[in-house]
Amino acid sequence: MFAVLKTGGKQYKVQSGDMLRVERLAADAGEKIQFNDILMLGGDDVTVGVPFVAGAAVQAEVIDQIKGDKVIHFVKRRRKHGSQRTKGHRQKLTLIRVTDILASGGADTGLKAAIGTGSVPMAAAPKVEKKSAAPKAAAGSDDLKVLSGVGPALEKKLHAAGITTYAQIAAWTDADVENFGEVLSFKGRIEREGWIEQAKDLAAK
Repeated sequence: MFAVLKTGGKQYKVQSGDMLRVERLAADAGEKIQFNDILMLGGDDVTVGVPFVAGAAVQAEVIDQIKGDKVIHFVKRRRKHGSQRTKGHRQKLTLIRVTDILASGGADTGLKAAIGTGSVPMAAAPKVEKKSAAPKAAAGSDDLKVLSGVGPALEKKLHAAGITTYAQIAAWTDADVENFGEVLSFKGRIEREGWIEQAKDLAAK
């Protein structure tokens, strides 16, 4: 009896006792696993799945986690200022021995399903935390982009530093100017752009 199973995006025709190298599986050496994606069963009768044969399974024992032969990837660009690059790759594989082929009852064996290391069940997929939104301007804040040299990005930095109104900038001391010049990587430009004078005029309106 033989079976055609699918794993790692490839199809393999196997019989009991066959040794097989497949794409890396999430299993340790000595562990018993079961392939449930069976495309065909053959023997006295042939059963073709639609797309898989219901209840069929192939059981196997993991022999070892290995690497395939090295593959050399060489790229050369034939131009005046051309370049060349050589990269080597060894595919991660799992060596298994097929122990049994089941025509039915595969769902009731209780053996661990053969899952590739790149496959993560949806239920176990890690939750992706949303990035915290940029700090919003507080209610009653002024449009700091009116100041010379201030764009949306710099306004966000000022809001993050707690500066949201013209009055706050108008009240800056020399020490504040030096401090914010360092924080905003804007050293010397605050005086050149005349932020404090502009802020005083805008705050008075």
